[in-house]
Amino acid sequence: MTEPGLEPRPEPLAKPQPLHAPVAEAELRVSDADRERVAELLRDAYAEGRLDADEHAERIGAAYAAKTFGDLAPLTRDLPTHRPLSFEKRPLDAPAPASAPAPAPPARQEAPSVVAIFGGAARKGRWRVGSHVTAFTAFGGVEIDLSDAVFESPEVEITVTAIFGGVEIRVPENVSLHGSGVGIFGGFDVREQTAADPYAPVVRVKGVALFGGCNAKPRRGKKLKEWVRKQLGTD
Repeated sequence: MTEPGLEPRPEPLAKPQPLHAPVAEAELRVSDADRERVAELLRDAYAEGRLDADEHAERIGAAYAAKTFGDLAPLTRDLPTHRPLSFEKRPLDAPAPASAPAPAPPARQEAPSVVAIFGGAARKGRWRVGSHVTAFTAFGGVEIDLSDAVFESPEVEITVTAIFGGVEIRVPENVSLHGSGVGIFGGFDVREQTAADPYAPVVRVKGVALFGGCNAKPRRGKKLKEWVRKQLGTD
């Protein structure tokens, strides 16, 4: 029983507890677009010579296997020309960041032969190139451009037959190019080069040009951005 004039004090209300503890931003799960954005930065860094073949292959694999932002952040932290990943929240009035570039379209599956008779034929863009390609032209022209191709073999052999016609071959500037051919009343010109990276793909051109010509050379300013030794079978 309480004394007169003394009322019992009400018990303070307990603070409601959150249903879930907050998650650190580095532990947030990443999306496929986040992984692709980091992979693109790594491809650019490799093309610029900032990463060697082993580092590039290791980091690309880690990027696609990443589950959280904390897994992705170390992969670009030491690349000075690229903006590192940040987990800081932007101000409410700040413009939204630009969306990640759309992933490249899937490479086309093409026949291993390119034929042009009294006309022209071209193989260019993003296409899958295997270990062997055949180019034949008679009174026509063939263009084979490997600048954006997806190499499925560590070595590509291109066999050329040009009769009263011409074949032009272009390769990325950071792959090896070798060749030997015969020009009969024509020309067979292969501008050979050896890539600095010993694991880079090799393109070999051979064949014959009869009253015609074959010209194969690197395409300056165009580099093959990515190849994985395991994928090319060179491990």
